[in-house]
Amino acid sequence: MKRIILFLLVVNFFQVGHSQIVRGTIRDNSDHTKINFASVYINGTAVGTNSDQNGYFELDITKYASLPITISALGYYSVTLTDFSREKPIEVYLTPKTFELNEVFVIAKSTAKERKANLKLFRDQFLGSSYNGQNCVIMNEGDITFKNGTSHDTLKAFASKPILIVNNALGYRITYYLDKFEYYRKSKSFLYKGNAIFNEDLASEITQKKLFEKRRKNAYLGSRSHFFASLWANKLKSNGFIVRNSADEIINYEDIVIVRSGFKKYLSHKGNLSIYYLSNSPNSSIELFKDSVFFDSSGYFDGSGVRVIGQMAKQRIGDLLPYDYEIK
Repeated sequence: MKRIILFLLVVNFFQVGHSQIVRGTIRDNSDHTKINFASVYINGTAVGTNSDQNGYFELDITKYASLPITISALGYYSVTLTDFSREKPIEVYLTPKTFELNEVFVIAKSTAKERKANLKLFRDQFLGSSYNGQNCVIMNEGDITFKNGTSHDTLKAFASKPILIVNNALGYRITYYLDKFEYYRKSKSFLYKGNAIFNEDLASEITQKKLFEKRRKNAYLGSRSHFFASLWANKLKSNGFIVRNSADEIINYEDIVIVRSGFKKYLSHKGNLSIYYLSNSPNSSIELFKDSVFFDSSGYFDGSGVRVIGQMAKQRIGDLLPYDYEIK
C-alpha cells in the first residue's frame, strides 16, 4: 500500500511539475478597464478559454508550450504574445478598433448589388477557390462590411464580430478574428491578418470520418504546415520536399535551421528559397523579412517574418487545418 501511495504521489508531482498554466488579466489600452469575455487561445488549435467578468483568465498551454498565445475581443485588435511569463500573472492590453465616421457612411451607402459582388470577392479570396474553400459557409455575413478605395482599386473588409465558418469539406467549425483584409483589383493580390480557433470537429459517422480524412490529408500534403513540420523534423527529402537557393543549389537542414535554447528552431537564410514538392519544378518560394523566423514541430511558423508565394500560398482559410492534425 505504501508503495502505491508513493507511486501516485510521484506521478502527481510529475504531472503538476510539467503542466503549464498561463494566468493574467486583459485590459483596454486606452483607459485600462478590464475586458470580460475576451478569447484567449493558441491560434490554429482548439485550445482556448475566455476571460471572466473581471478580465481574468487561466489557460493550460502544456500541449503547445512553445507556441504564442493570442487574445481577441469584440471591438479590439488581437494581440499575440510570444514572450510571456509562465510563473506569474501577466497583464495584456488590447487596442480598440476605431474607424473614421466617413468610412462608416461610405460603407452604409453601398448598394445591394455592390455588397453582393463584394461578398463574392471576399469569399473567393478569404476562403479560397479550392473545393474546400467553396464548401465553406460564413454563418454571420451580416457582420462583415466593405469599403472601396477612392479609385475603386482597393477593397477593404471589416468584421464587427468574429467570423463564424462551417467547413463542410474538411469537417470543422472555426471562429476567425479578422484584423485586416485588403484586396487590390489591379494586381489581383490581397493581404489578410487574423487568428483562428477550431471550435468543433464535425466528423462523427464512419463514412464522414473517412471522407473528411481523405480531404484533410490532401489539404495537408504540400502545405505550409507540412513543409515547416518536415523541416523541424529534418525530414524534407523523405516527405517529398526539395529546397534550393537563388543559385539553384540544394539547401539542407543544417544550412537554414538555427537551434536556440536547446530546442527552439528558427529558419534563417539570405535571399529567396524555392520549394519543390513532388515535382521537378518549384511549386512555391519563401522570402524572409527577419534574420530568423521561429517555427515549431506542429507546422506553426511566425507569419510576420515570412512571405510565401506560389502553390502553398493559394491555400486559404478553407484549407486550414488545426496544428494538432496528423495523417492517419
